[in-house]
Amino acid sequence: RHFLRAAAAGQPGPSPELPPEPGSAPGAPKVYLETYGCQMNVSDTEIVWAILQKNGYARTKELEEADVVLLVTCSVREKAEQAIWNRLQHLKALKARRPRARAPLRVGILGCMAERLKEEILHREKLVDVVAGPDAYRDLPRLLAVAESGQQAANVLLSLDETYADILPVQTSAGGTTAFVSIMRGCDNMCSYCIVPFTRGRERSRPIASILQEVRMLSDQGVKEVTLLGQNVNSFRDLSEVQFQSVAAPGLSRGFRTVYKAKAGGLRFSHLLDQVSRIDPEMRIRFTSPHPKDFPDEASTVKLSETSPDRLSQVLQLIQERHNICKQLHLPAQSGSTRILEAMRRGYTREAYLELVHHVRDSIPGVSLSSDFIAGFCGETEEDHLQTVSLLREVRYNIGFLFAYSMRQKTRAHHRLQDDVPADVKKRRLEQLIATFREEAARANAALVGQAQLVLVEGPSKRSASELCGRNDGNIKVIFPDTELEDAAKCGAPGRAQPGDYVMVKVTSASSQTLRGVPLCRTTLSRAAASH
Repeated sequence: RHFLRAAAAGQPGPSPELPPEPGSAPGAPKVYLETYGCQMNVSDTEIVWAILQKNGYARTKELEEADVVLLVTCSVREKAEQAIWNRLQHLKALKARRPRARAPLRVGILGCMAERLKEEILHREKLVDVVAGPDAYRDLPRLLAVAESGQQAANVLLSLDETYADILPVQTSAGGTTAFVSIMRGCDNMCSYCIVPFTRGRERSRPIASILQEVRMLSDQGVKEVTLLGQNVNSFRDLSEVQFQSVAAPGLSRGFRTVYKAKAGGLRFSHLLDQVSRIDPEMRIRFTSPHPKDFPDEASTVKLSETSPDRLSQVLQLIQERHNICKQLHLPAQSGSTRILEAMRRGYTREAYLELVHHVRDSIPGVSLSSDFIAGFCGETEEDHLQTVSLLREVRYNIGFLFAYSMRQKTRAHHRLQDDVPADVKKRRLEQLIATFREEAARANAALVGQAQLVLVEGPSKRSASELCGRNDGNIKVIFPDTELEDAAKCGAPGRAQPGDYVMVKVTSASSQTLRGVPLCRTTLSRAAASH
């Protein structure tokens, strides 16, 4: 699935400390949270913290201070799980040297790995006190209370309706410039390689009203970019309003199919995107991850434009028309071989995927594309692999997430297919895919040299305190000198850009992952859109 850059190698991502809830009792138990894996886990971490904060817990960013350590885990590949087992050995040592005067340290495993490996986690060396699956976070206060009595406690029940819609997450992203908003949970696609339907359950969507409430709250807090999150965002379907329950199911374009029956009823993703984009004209909107099959020919209750092109999907039209919806799309391909796509149960051919790419580029000039690829899936031949290489060259993505195949128990591939590509071949093929991606991304990014790009400042560059770092509309990292800048409206004194500011930057050089440039002025999202 779509992985955080910072956590792609399975590195922990402890979130920064937040102030305790007003009025929380002195001596409240302190919880330390670590997040592994995908952006959904970042969102889940915020939900977990919101629940624990309301139940009297305090937050710490110091592991040694913690009374409770919770790891929000990933199961998508073996390497991600191994990172957790390694971390548990470190926590075992921490438990052993804890002073006897203090209450015993409690350790919890949350999320997808908890769902997949509950029994093994509980029994291996008795290291873990609490195990909670992705749909059991409301039960954490009870589970922790059981653990306080010295017993192990677990809840990995999957739900058909849990979306945590009534829980406003406490944002943990540094600086408060960007935020993730979960709009749905689970997945019904059942791709043969994917563990997600088994660890996160069936697909269900949050009511639009609760999503809009959360985005408005974030806008009031000064957040400048929101990413709408789901395993398959463009199959979003809010069934909470009775009058929309008879809406026709969307059609699929030629070359696309699905493993489940078309689902009628509900407000669709285009309606949500329309409403979210209207909340704050100075807030950028992104979304991930969509599925290629769910873009074309959507049924929608939204009237967007009198001049909409024929057969242009409502979502693509919104991206084209709204200045604050980023001109960036994640189109996970996974393979460039139709034969392998069939084995993966992706629901499209190479030709249908490329037709969608051309349709997107015709509809949204200058769009930035990202994708996911798996090297060495079951039965992949050298010819299949070379077709993926050629797809990378033909599409020329700006951003890519590429991994070697890792067989997961419970998946269709585990039951029906053979993991028959040797590890050294997977490694070689992955290295070739990465090299090809970087070569083409460098070419794509080089085309931006000389252009002015609107950058949302995130903070200082990690490599130099004299430079700032942010992202452009296409979600590409941009680095530029931290200098005094004029305001484009000429209404304020010159000043240095701060996190959350929009800065126009002229690009002077590019690599496969980063743009560098010189800042021109501070501006706003609306003013920049009006001037183009």
